[in-house]
Amino acid sequence: MTRLVQLSSSLVYSHTFEYFIIGVIIANGILLGLETSPELNRRFGGLMHLGNQIALGIFIVEAALKLLALAPRSYRYFFDGWNVFDFLVIVFALVPATGQFAMIARLARLLRVVRLVSAVQDLRLIVAALVRSIPSVMHVTILMSIVVYIYAIMGYHLFHAHDPENWGSLGISVLTLFNIITLEGWTEVMFTAMELHPLAWIYFVSFVVVGTFVVINMFIAIIINNLDEAKRDRLEELRTPPTSDQLLREIQATQEALRRLEERLDRNQEE
Repeated sequence: MTRLVQLSSSLVYSHTFEYFIIGVIIANGILLGLETSPELNRRFGGLMHLGNQIALGIFIVEAALKLLALAPRSYRYFFDGWNVFDFLVIVFALVPATGQFAMIARLARLLRVVRLVSAVQDLRLIVAALVRSIPSVMHVTILMSIVVYIYAIMGYHLFHAHDPENWGSLGISVLTLFNIITLEGWTEVMFTAMELHPLAWIYFVSFVVVGTFVVINMFIAIIINNLDEAKRDRLEELRTPPTSDQLLREIQATQEALRRLEERLDRNQEE
């Protein structure tokens, strides 16, 4: 049993196994995309279904190997949030694809593509930075909402009579301002408003400066700052001294390698 645990541990933590799982996830994602083609689905639907089942089987084996690698305390597998996500992907994939659960099963299969995030360390780092950014981003979002609300009321009173299509109500004004934030066609709205108020450009330029160049850059700054913090945390984790279990596994793996080396030397001497 100990040797089996060692083999499982050395396998699941190897780069080769990691790249293999990434390849399976990418291949499965391509299959899911090809299934959207009626012609391909009609001609190769059976093969696509078989490919999806093979990918699911590989994911199940992967989870089983990771659980085995942590034996006899396999419950530690669920201490890692990414492992929990991978396990839930497998559970949802086992939902019957017929009857009332058919749509759930189809949507659950898309989670296999999201598994690429959990399989690639750099992507996990980016997601961690995004999650860490949520509290600060919420504050910036509140600030942005206040700015949009104020400008929407101003825009309604200034332009609703001349351009009701873009400023006919408070809700439409808010939508117009969100469109301006994207910098898509905002000059057309501005020139229409300037037909009534020649100085209306001040309103639009000031909103673009505040809403786009200031607030959006604040979003970017927050995410970059939290990405740097996530990287530092990752480096701290790597500097953390190994646990007794990890040391024991390393010692056992070294002993196994030495035993194989001794056997090879003995065979060479006999020859």
